[in-house]
Amino acid sequence: MKILVLNCGSSSVKYKLIDLEGELQNVLAEGGVEKIGLPDSFLKFKYNGEKVTIPASMPNHKIAIHIILDNLTSEKYGCIKNFDEIDAVGHRLVHGGEKFNKSVLINEEVIEKVKECYDLAPLHNPVNIAGVEAISEILPEVPQVGVFDTAFHQTMPDYAYMYALPYEAYEKYGVRRYGFHGTSHRYVSRRACEYLGVDYEKQRIITCHIGNGGSITAIRDGKSVDTSMGLTPVEGLMMGTRCGDIDPAALLYLQEKMNLDANGSQALINKKSGVLGISGLSSDMRDIDNAIKAGNKRAELALKMYEYRIVKYIGAYTAALGGVDVIVFTGGVGENQTESRSRICKQLEYLGIVFDEASNVVRGEEITITKPESKVKVVVIPTDEEYMIACDTAAIVSGK
Repeated sequence: MKILVLNCGSSSVKYKLIDLEGELQNVLAEGGVEKIGLPDSFLKFKYNGEKVTIPASMPNHKIAIHIILDNLTSEKYGCIKNFDEIDAVGHRLVHGGEKFNKSVLINEEVIEKVKECYDLAPLHNPVNIAGVEAISEILPEVPQVGVFDTAFHQTMPDYAYMYALPYEAYEKYGVRRYGFHGTSHRYVSRRACEYLGVDYEKQRIITCHIGNGGSITAIRDGKSVDTSMGLTPVEGLMMGTRCGDIDPAALLYLQEKMNLDANGSQALINKKSGVLGISGLSSDMRDIDNAIKAGNKRAELALKMYEYRIVKYIGAYTAALGGVDVIVFTGGVGENQTESRSRICKQLEYLGIVFDEASNVVRGEEITITKPESKVKVVVIPTDEEYMIACDTAAIVSGK
């Protein structure tokens, strides 16, 4: 079954065309379009192992998706003869609120329910639906499936997802913890257990999806029981440009002192904080590493804060789970920053972790980074959200 996976952002669309046979996947094409609505928009993709970039005018998401589809069938770069070869389209949908606890076949009712969540994810849900509507126009007969970032976390108990605000904030406005990166946490937790040869539904797992954005999830017996992101992706870990956990009164104080309106406050906590805000240099950990080597103290502070938050959440979730059997690292930092993994794990030796420095040299590959005698297994599992979306899409379209 050939499945097109789409991830629509505010000014971009990432795509992957996957030929799925059972649990085996063959990636036929992958790439993305960027700067939609701007004069310098372009399509980029991999072809025969090489990176190709093609300038293209894309005033909106519909035209952007049309350009992607045209490229998939082009004489020079195409991998399919025509659109009829696409059996289904799977979409990453960011926020399903409490309306969706699993992936669904998209119809008008689903679209309307997602639109009801626009207030909860104003930067993501509208463009996600723009992608759905574009496919409906271009490929009206092709079934579409929505896979929600928030769905995996719908198993959290109420005492974990509720905020200690007046109850009407939840009843009237849906203010609660929803969590994100759910598709990634679901994939890497399952894959880690397959890799280790243990029963997924009998493990206490902490998954660390850490990168420019980051979240940590506590998983008991295959179900999410707590996660670090909240109503929005700002809460929790310190991230590339997001502040993470903060005293809300500190934000009120800064609003007054800095004369910030709502948009100014949003920019402060989403785009100007985190690693960038502390270092004053960059949100990219590679730049931070280079700055530390050059003796930059603020870069060093930013990294210490970033790693400390991760250690703190792992400790908290170990307590919430009553212990931990498996810790998983994934995401850009989790998969590639070997020194960060080492420093984090060494601070967790009290859990019975026996770290394996020799194994930890691997980047971007599945690897166990603890020794056989370690009470807790720590593994690196590269995430594959597109594969998870394709699997859900195939199962729903096939009626399984």
